[in-house]
Amino acid sequence: MTKFAIYQILPRLFGNSNSLSRVNGTIEENGSGKFNFFTDEILQSIKSLGVTHLWFTGIIRHASTTNYPNIPTNNPSIVKGKAGSPYAITDYYDVSPDLAVNPENRIEEFEELVRRTHSNGFKFIIDFVPNHLSREYKSIKKPSHCQDFGESDETNRPFDPQNNFYYLPNEKLILPFPSDYHEFPAKASGNDIFHAFPSQNDWYETVKLNYGIDFGDNQKKYFSPTPKTWIMMRNVLFYWAQKGIDGFRCDMAEMVPVEFWEWAIPQVKEINPELLFIAEIYNPQLYSAYLDQGKFDYLYDKVGFYDQLRAIIEQRNPAARLSNTWKSLNGLDNRMLRFLENHDEQRIASKNFAQYPPRALPAFFVVCCMHQNPFLVYFGQEFGEEAKGVSGFSGNDGRTTLFDYWNVPTIQKWVGNKKPNVENLSIDSQILYANYQEIIKFSLTEKAIADGAFYDLMWVNKDNKLFNPISIFAFIRTLGKDNFLCLANFSKDKQTLTIQISEHAFEFCAIKKARLLNFVFTDYFSKNILKISGLECIEKGIQMELLPFSYVAYQF
Repeated sequence: MTKFAIYQILPRLFGNSNSLSRVNGTIEENGSGKFNFFTDEILQSIKSLGVTHLWFTGIIRHASTTNYPNIPTNNPSIVKGKAGSPYAITDYYDVSPDLAVNPENRIEEFEELVRRTHSNGFKFIIDFVPNHLSREYKSIKKPSHCQDFGESDETNRPFDPQNNFYYLPNEKLILPFPSDYHEFPAKASGNDIFHAFPSQNDWYETVKLNYGIDFGDNQKKYFSPTPKTWIMMRNVLFYWAQKGIDGFRCDMAEMVPVEFWEWAIPQVKEINPELLFIAEIYNPQLYSAYLDQGKFDYLYDKVGFYDQLRAIIEQRNPAARLSNTWKSLNGLDNRMLRFLENHDEQRIASKNFAQYPPRALPAFFVVCCMHQNPFLVYFGQEFGEEAKGVSGFSGNDGRTTLFDYWNVPTIQKWVGNKKPNVENLSIDSQILYANYQEIIKFSLTEKAIADGAFYDLMWVNKDNKLFNPISIFAFIRTLGKDNFLCLANFSKDKQTLTIQISEHAFEFCAIKKARLLNFVFTDYFSKNILKISGLECIEKGIQMELLPFSYVAYQF
């Protein structure tokens, strides 16, 4: 598959023009973005970053404290924040009324957004949340032939293969704080809590879905006949695929048995063979199973790549550790979605992470350019969004809130009065944006970077005293006669170095008898030119300087 770039958006926040937000404020006080905010002009301005896919987070109707006519209300005790978590779904067949100008026409307004997104040249991705749903799930939009989840469950049994939920017979749900919410018998909570008293840190607002695994009997599997939950969730995927969705980011996919995905994904792809399925997954031992058996197209690369890059940015690990990170994937690099920010992770610019956004530019270069993998940008990342201050339930944790009606200052400044212009931002943000723009363009348009092979140069320079493996990571990308020597400097200091390219590396690039040739190296970004013989490259190395927190890509 061709390399692509995803831009993740939380529409509730992206399109919110209210800059005077109140902590724990209501939608009336703090406002909410709408589907219609994404005009052709806004979408084209996002496109200027170079991204190809838009992942809209928080589309499907989820638990909220905001009440609307003709929509079931939710008990605030089982809603996180005022706006609620986008991952506590209350109706798989509906969209959030917060995002509609006219809530009664919310489905039509969503369909218009899909149409505009496609007409502006983007692919459209939404979340699919298969492992859990809101404790107050109640579908009002489901097709007439469909049952609701839990509608015909045998609630006097802890487990039944044809139940949608897991039950705790004769036990009442005890929430970790005083509440008037009543649930009897209690249901298991979303993060595999099979008792009736989830803690404040558990997913207490959600209920675990039953895919035919008996957790009370050593996780014994009951997959024949096909569990009812499988059929119901496949039908949900059918519904969205038929609305023209181009992909699903599947929340906590590893908490759902791989056998379900093996069964469901091929059926859904009969509607559109190009549909993308991306799994949020954190257990590397399951990677191959969810790709091969489970039929996923891509997996999250959080536990390996993100964690390692963060440690390097924070100077807890040397840059050379990246070699072990990619090798540990055993050839799966091109199937991994890589990122430095998303809704779960702390903002690069926050006090909890790098604080100074340019510190992450060499890491972003590596994310985009090391392999053929797709990559992700979280809205505001390209401007150095800090996620500063307390918004409500989310606290001051360095993350842009998922749970509150709030705003994103850098996005608001950029958008202006619906006339996006990077010149509305600080000079530092403008420079950062330009860096993101050039890296994305380079990674997607240069064939050697998008589709070429990867060669790690760290082993070649292991004993090179003039090379700094603590701060520098170096590699080659090659395709046909197109070759790039890529280096990233994670240090705050300028690096003067010498890098060797082995004879084997030249042969990997289909360059024979390199010792007898003369080479011209031209940096794609600065246009700096280095001239050197092949013999010198191999025996002595190429001398160069790298600025602090910089990256280069020398074509040769």
